[in-house]
Amino acid sequence: MNNQEDKAPLFRSWRTWYTLVVAILVLLIVLFQLFTKYFS
Repeated sequence: MNNQEDKAPLFRSWRTWYTLVVAILVLLIVLFQLFTKYFS
């Protein structure tokens, strides 16, 4: 199962991609919450 084709693009592992996606989602949620409080 550990073929070269299973390697994640740009990063060493898929865990790095998952961490990046979760971090971006948390950042977006915080930004939308701040915009909502500021403009309401």
